[in-house]
Amino acid sequence: MALRNIVTEGDPILRKECREVKNVTDHIREVLDDMVDTMRDAEGVGLAGPQVGMLRRMFVAEPEPDRVYYMINPVITSKEGSQVGPEGCLSVPGYYGDVERPERITMEALDRDGVKQTYQFEGWDAKVMCHEYDHLDGIMYTDKAQTMYKAGEESEETEEAEEE
Repeated sequence: MALRNIVTEGDPILRKECREVKNVTDHIREVLDDMVDTMRDAEGVGLAGPQVGMLRRMFVAEPEPDRVYYMINPVITSKEGSQVGPEGCLSVPGYYGDVERPERITMEALDRDGVKQTYQFEGWDAKVMCHEYDHLDGIMYTDKAQTMYKAGEESEETEEAEEE
């Protein structure tokens, strides 16, 4: 597998809406595998097509070690609840922001083999999936962040939790 360059904030590709993947080919699988390697090398938990310069509706996510999801043409079919907490992004190195996300989601997507799957995520996993899904519509977490801070600084959410 090959490591790909991660596109950073300021590059217009991150603000574009991605096109659907028409066919899950060997080339698409190769790109997805490269994305997993790139994500792991950068110590991330998710990576979307536009972050590696590919305007296709696909992302990879590994919210827990060795549990990789390959999401092709994903659609969020339901959202429930709310959670607010810190998020970072490989395309915005050195910064974090407190973002509100659903507590639970249901998502449909094609897997690495092109088979339609239905997934249910909650908590951290739901946050990761929503973050990556937003990339496919040109939305960055910085657009939704209630507060922004540099790495190493504490968020208001973290400070409040420590005070309790």
